[in-house]
Amino acid sequence: MKPDTEVQNELTVSTIHNARIALDFEGTYVGKLPTASGTGMIVTITLGRDTYIKKMEYTGKEEVIEKKGEYTWNEAGNTIILSGITDAPNKYFVAENRLIQLDMDGNRITGESADFYVLHKLGRGQ
Repeated sequence: MKPDTEVQNELTVSTIHNARIALDFEGTYVGKLPTASGTGMIVTITLGRDTYIKKMEYTGKEEVIEKKGEYTWNEAGNTIILSGITDAPNKYFVAENRLIQLDMDGNRITGESADFYVLHKLGRGQ
């Protein structure tokens, strides 16, 4: 039989598998998100170790809105929260090569439009 400390260490290691630890999440994500005007918005989020740059550009317009700051992780280690953004959704579920925008309450967007709220990670050389 294993000593209690070995059993405890195995248990600890097996319960900390989450996006924060298991995924290569740093990089740039891009997607075209729906807007009330119907034209859409190109959103680009670049994640560093603990910082972000978020750029938003309405389709057909020249202006680019840029926000920078730090992000934190939720307790489960699967969602990032962008600091300094209070007037728009600031929570993103982190999946393999994707960021999924959550609603203002931090819930997954469901229904027919759910697939429109996904940002895809750019590959190397893009």
